Amino acid sequence: MRLKDLAQHLGLSQTTVSRALNGYPEVNEATRLRVAETAARLGYRPNASALRLATGRAGAIGMVLRASTEFGPHASEFLGGVGERLAAEEIDILVSTVETYQDEIAAYRRFAASQRVDAVILQSPKLNDQRAELLMDLGLPFVLHGRTNAARPLAWLDIDNTGAIERATSHLLDLGHRRIALLNGMKGQTFAEHRELGYLAALSARGVSFDPALMGNSTFTDEVAFRLAQAMLELRPRPTAFLAGSMMTALGVFRAIRQAGLTLGQEVSMIAHDDVFPYLNADNMYPTMSTTRSSIRTAGVRIAELILQILSGKPVEDIHELWPVELVLRQSSGPVMEK
Repeated sequence: MRLKDLAQHLGLSQTTVSRALNGYPEVNEATRLRVAETAARLGYRPNASALRLATGRAGAIGMVLRASTEFGPHASEFLGGVGERLAAEEIDILVSTVETYQDEIAAYRRFAASQRVDAVILQSPKLNDQRAELLMDLGLPFVLHGRTNAARPLAWLDIDNTGAIERATSHLLDLGHRRIALLNGMKGQTFAEHRELGYLAALSARGVSFDPALMGNSTFTDEVAFRLAQAMLELRPRPTAFLAGSMMTALGVFRAIRQAGLTLGQEVSMIAHDDVFPYLNADNMYPTMSTTRSSIRTAGVRIAELILQILSGKPVEDIHELWPVELVLRQSSGPVMEK
C-alpha cells in the first residue's frame, strides 16, 4: 500500500496522513490515532527513503564491537535488550565489527559522514575515553554504557561497580576470609577501575593488607580465568575466596578449584558478578553461586529508551543513571575453614 492509497482510504490529504504518521504537533490527537490504527490494520509501512526525507532520520542506531573481545554472552544479552525496545519504534540496530582501535574510530567517522544512524551506543568505556570526545566533536548523539571522565556533558547509564565489589568483599571479610582474590577486567576500563576501588576500600576498612598477587586483570573468559585461578591456588598461603568478574570467569575459577582437589563453598568461597544470563543460571549451578546481580539485558532496554529521549530533545546533561547492584548469597560463599 502506498501513502496515496492510505490517504484515499481515510479521505485525508497525503500531507495530513504523512504528518500524522510522523507525529507532527499540528495534527490533532484523534486524527493521529485514526491514521495510525488504519495504517496498522491495512499493513501500511512508509518507504524508508521517503521517511528519511520527511523526518531527517535514518531509523537506525549504531554500535561498534571489537570482534576479538566484545562478542559473547554479554553482547548478545545487551543487544537483545536494545533490539527489543527499538523494535517497538521500528528502529533498526546497525552493528559494525572491527579489530583495532583505529578501525573503531574509522567506523564512527563513517557513521557520521554517511548519516546512516541517528545515534550511537558506546560500550566498554575507559576512564579517559577518546571515542566519547570524538563522537561529541562529530555531533553524533550517543549514550555511554558506563562512565568516563569528560570535560563536556554526556549521557550515560552505569551500575555501581564500586559499591557492588566493596559489599561483596566486606561480606567475605565478615566470614573470616583474609586472602581474597579479585579476577577483574582489563586495567584502564572504567568498570574494572571502579571495582578495584571497591575491593581496596573494603580491605582497608578492615586493616587487611593488599596483596597484588591476588589480583588478576584480563578478558572475561573461562580459559583465562582458569589459568589465573590455578596460579593463585598454588600460592602459599593460597586464597580462601575469589571475586569473579563475570559468570564466564566463575566457570574457569570453579574448574581450577576442582582440579586443586578443593570444594567450592567449603574450602574455597566465591562470589561472581552475574548478568542474569537465561542459559547460565546461578541458582542451577552446584553449588549454587553467590552473585552481585545486575541484568545487562535490562540495561540494554533502558539505554535504548535513553537514546529515544535524546532524539526527542532531552538534554544529555539530564541523562545520568547509576543503578544499584544486588548481592545475592547462595551456597558458594561460606565461612573460612579453620586449619
